[in-house]
Amino acid sequence: MSVPTYPTAREVVDRFLRASVDGGLADMYAPDVVIEIPFAPPGIPRRSQGREELRARFKAAEGVLRWERTDNVLIHETADPEVVIVEFDIHGSLVASGRSVVSSYIMVVRVRDGLIVHSRDYGNPMGMEEYREELMSALKS
Repeated sequence: MSVPTYPTAREVVDRFLRASVDGGLADMYAPDVVIEIPFAPPGIPRRSQGREELRARFKAAEGVLRWERTDNVLIHETADPEVVIVEFDIHGSLVASGRSVVSSYIMVVRVRDGLIVHSRDYGNPMGMEEYREELMSALKS
């Protein structure tokens, strides 16, 4: 009986970055994933659990924000083969106004069996501050 092989944590994060723009992002996560956002801005939970909760949140955001590309990507492998640290900027636009948006992130990602099981996300809250009112208004409607 053969043992299944899975992509490395680095390969999963590469796919995650593509899915952030191309879609299918929720499928990158394990069913019981835990996402922590220690510096979450008001209105965003500091801890989320479960792929389906994320899927619903991503679906709601589709009508508000469209991500178009990532750049300045650095992926740091660690001594733990399940953990990588990724730095990146993601660019997009607000659907209603067409205004350009850029957000910078550092994420500490744990991957097991080809899926993200835990992520601690550090985004630049000031980078989105000027858009907060428009984003929150659109998400509430």
